[in-house]
Amino acid sequence: MTNNLISIVRSRWDKYNFLFEELVKRDFKKKYKRTYLGIIWSMLGPLMQLGVMVLVFTHFFGRDIPHFPLFVFSGITMFNFFRESTEQGMMSLTANSGVLTKVKVPKWLFLLSRNTSALLNFTLILVVFFVYAFFDGVPFHPRFLLLIYPVITLTLFNIGAGLVLSALFIFFKDVQYLYNIGMMLVMWLSAIFFDISTFSENTQRLFLLNPVFTHIQYFRLVVLQGVVPSWHIQLLCSLYAVAALGVGAFFYKRYNYKFIYYM
Repeated sequence: MTNNLISIVRSRWDKYNFLFEELVKRDFKKKYKRTYLGIIWSMLGPLMQLGVMVLVFTHFFGRDIPHFPLFVFSGITMFNFFRESTEQGMMSLTANSGVLTKVKVPKWLFLLSRNTSALLNFTLILVVFFVYAFFDGVPFHPRFLLLIYPVITLTLFNIGAGLVLSALFIFFKDVQYLYNIGMMLVMWLSAIFFDISTFSENTQRLFLLNPVFTHIQYFRLVVLQGVVPSWHIQLLCSLYAVAALGVGAFFYKRYNYKFIYYM
């Protein structure tokens, strides 16, 4: 039974593999269309942003937090990955309505291509992050391999959240305005600019209810403190990813046949 399921998934993927690759290329290039530097902005933009943070935060804020510019940059990088993935995912179906109403293809393919494009951009930003970490004197160690885990779980969480948002956005256009307000709330609850260790233990636990902060905390513990995150943080990352995918799959399975009528 398992072998049959794998063969079915493989055959369906082979059928749409070329389309998926073309969608990823299109989405990635579209972001920098009509710019002189093009894709170079993927790394130049974060590098300039990091330079501003080094200039401002090193001299005025965060003197009690080691590697404070990296502390902030890690939070911004993870949050921006989440925001770009979910925002692009939310628009993925309506932006491709011309194709979906004429050609029969899996609707989730468009959302997956947007998330893959965001992941590629996130990977380029990580290069800038680790280069600066090296020059900032952050010790590199084998535990850095653990970072693969939160990247995978956050990617899966983004896909699940995107499935829900894209489905809701088709029926209710107001979702985009609520989304912007929600992103502002998530940003401040992700402790990007401050250390939660100054709060009580109960308050610190409340921050872990935010999936984005949980992944940021995982990243900071490995890179900036050189420790392996506790088992409950690792478990939370997986639970958030599975829960988001489960809810997203439910939305698509239940309302998939209605999408075409609202585009």
